[in-house]
Amino acid sequence: MFKVNEILMKRQLASGVKEIIIFAPMVSRAAKAGQFITIMTDEKGERVPMTLVDWSATEGWIKIVISEVGLTTLKLGSKEVGETLYYLAGPFGNPVSELNSSTIILVGGGVGVPAIYPIARSLSRNNTVISIIGYKNANSILYEREIGEVSDEVIIATDDGSKGQKGFTSDALRELLDSGRKADAVWVIGPAMMMKACSEVTRPYAIKTFASLNSITVCGSGMCGACRVSVGGKTKYTCMDGPEFDAHEVNWDELILRLGAYKEEEKRALGRYILRSAN
Repeated sequence: MFKVNEILMKRQLASGVKEIIIFAPMVSRAAKAGQFITIMTDEKGERVPMTLVDWSATEGWIKIVISEVGLTTLKLGSKEVGETLYYLAGPFGNPVSELNSSTIILVGGGVGVPAIYPIARSLSRNNTVISIIGYKNANSILYEREIGEVSDEVIIATDDGSKGQKGFTSDALRELLDSGRKADAVWVIGPAMMMKACSEVTRPYAIKTFASLNSITVCGSGMCGACRVSVGGKTKYTCMDGPEFDAHEVNWDELILRLGAYKEEEKRALGRYILRSAN
């Protein structure tokens, strides 16, 4: 019998990117597309949000995809199968908005590509789904097959043109809309700068555009206020009001500034961890 929060599987998807399956039966039974969890790798670790990529209510597991760019994600990536996480809670946030008989464009960048997978799976049941997925280069491509299985059409963009179209996801989105393709709604998930750029592409077309925000999250219940964002001139909380918001109403500059609030502290913590690991 598995222990709660036990790591059941871990695999490398690309350089510094790992897919992890965790035994979390209570979370898996309640999970819906668009939601997230919060985790702590150890007793002294920080609490961080992770998007739910997949789950099985019958088998009791959930799946996340991480990019090892900071202290917590490095610690998480170094966990072995059979080890347990100190803390895991969720699901948090509101499920994805449901549409019917619509044409929807989903845009994912980097590790945001796995995050659009459950949304594409959910929306593809009653809609036409076009997925635009972007990466730095051909070597960093992940979840291409999975996205293809739940999309009517897939467009790949790479920064260097080593696979698919050359350019950013926002370039591919603009080219698609400029060609005359119609869409009833657009979802964007990825780095804040990428989501901001995509929202500016859709604005002249007046297409309803949703962004799943990746703001700093601590408690997950709206009590700490760490995840606050400005949407339409009002303060909203990602964990309670989101994570999905009207991308045309988000104050992107404020969000980007807040995401960098602890950059120096994160850099120092990571440096200490790497130094200790080396010794």
